[in-house]
Amino acid sequence: MQPSASEVPQEAPSGALAPLRLPVFRMLWSAWLTANVCLWMNDVAAAWVMTSLSSDPAMVALVQSASTLPVFLLGLPSGALADIVNRRHWFMFTQLWVAVVGVVLATVSMAGQLSAPLLLALVFTNGIGLAMRWPVFAAIVPEIVGKRELSAALALNGVAMNASRIAGPIAAGAIIASLGSAWVFALNAALSLVASYLVWRWRYEPRHSALPGERFVGAMRVGVQHVRQSPGMRVVLLRVFVFFLQATALIALLPLQAQRLEGGGAGTFTLLLACMGAGAIAAALSLPQLRARWDRDQLVEYGTLINAAAMVGVALAPNVWVAAPTMVLAGAAWISVANSLTITAQLTLPNWVRARGMSIYQMALMAGNAVGAALWGYVASHTDVRTSLLAAAVTAVAMVALLRRHRLESLPPEDLTPHPAKIEPPPAFYIPPEAGPVMVTIEYFVAEDDAAAFTEVMRESRRARLRQGALSWGLLHDSTDPTRHVEYFLDESWVEHQRRMDRITASDRQLRERRLAFHRGDAPPRVRRYVGETMAD
Repeated sequence: MQPSASEVPQEAPSGALAPLRLPVFRMLWSAWLTANVCLWMNDVAAAWVMTSLSSDPAMVALVQSASTLPVFLLGLPSGALADIVNRRHWFMFTQLWVAVVGVVLATVSMAGQLSAPLLLALVFTNGIGLAMRWPVFAAIVPEIVGKRELSAALALNGVAMNASRIAGPIAAGAIIASLGSAWVFALNAALSLVASYLVWRWRYEPRHSALPGERFVGAMRVGVQHVRQSPGMRVVLLRVFVFFLQATALIALLPLQAQRLEGGGAGTFTLLLACMGAGAIAAALSLPQLRARWDRDQLVEYGTLINAAAMVGVALAPNVWVAAPTMVLAGAAWISVANSLTITAQLTLPNWVRARGMSIYQMALMAGNAVGAALWGYVASHTDVRTSLLAAAVTAVAMVALLRRHRLESLPPEDLTPHPAKIEPPPAFYIPPEAGPVMVTIEYFVAEDDAAAFTEVMRESRRARLRQGALSWGLLHDSTDPTRHVEYFLDESWVEHQRRMDRITASDRQLRERRLAFHRGDAPPRVRRYVGETMAD
């Protein structure tokens, strides 16, 4: 049975390896590690095969774009599905998808029919599996570890990602050198089946609700609306897009830079990726100490500057012995920035919308990756690889200066503990679930001297109602009574109104108390609910 976050001992030490004591997390972490080994094997093999199919730097960089673009295009639909369907079944399906693509890639490659456009198409198709897989895993992790250990769990996910960055390229490089790239794709398919089996062993019990499940399109709308009305998520999305926009230049152009180094080849490319992964693992295991010394904003800024310095070092390196330690620094910088941004996003999202919110986060990350890979590939094709890497490093430094006011630590903390509310007063007649729309009005009497402060609190209330899923919101001021204010908001249907009441958190309750503190009437604010009626033509 799956333990909830509340069932995990909160007094347990939050060391770097503490989450691995949980059997469920350990099993799913193993599946995640296996899945990411497949990802890196596929990407390394595809990037190297592309260097033999085309000498154009833009085509080589487009392998990275083709791999990440599906997450940008399909991340939100995948996140919506992960929030409304059985997460175990969905996770299994994503791995089976990757296995099928691996079989097709291996078959076409063995037949000698692989061309540059076909390779990009199949890499894009494989990326669809990544787009479907990441949101559901991101939503699962906070359910099975306590809040105290969430950062360590996310760091361990980074360890899995970067251990796979070592194991995947090494395995791919060895297989390419001995058997050929087609067998890399075949092994990728086999390992994807192993990951699917590990997920199948997880006895996930979804949380049941008395309300019917959300509709697919409506779930996407609410997900986008929640993120749009969340100041914290807006800052995180901006920061993650900008970081990967410049940082991806190093990965996208690494195959070409490896060839340009003295004695460079497939082994050099594999070694540089492995060094980057080793740096990321070392930093991930040191994150508890790093977080004790620096806050998340400092980790993001320092990580960005170190990554920029690493790009300069790789661009100017005369041989692999200079480039390799520089890649170690780059890996440490990447994990420090990514962990800081991911933990902020996870702590900003309530559980009911977490998969959708994290899918939008991943869309921003992958959009930065895809746009950056295409941009720096274009720059390299019109200048050279060294110039493109140096330009990306300069961009990184400029972005640190420009984004200093968009800080993560300045965001007010929110208690997202669920506190569902009852519908009071209850309806006097039966209302079908699909009936609607539903308009709610709440009448406040506020002293004229408090009007400005009340309006400020109502601005926060607007964001809160819209984050919960309301279609629209407004505040009216009675022209005949300066103390009377009427808040109104609209829900799509009666069941959506009930669902929104289920989404209320402890922070929403605190906000309600702040609103009520302004009310000066003898009785509590009067609440009315109006249900739309169907009118015959």
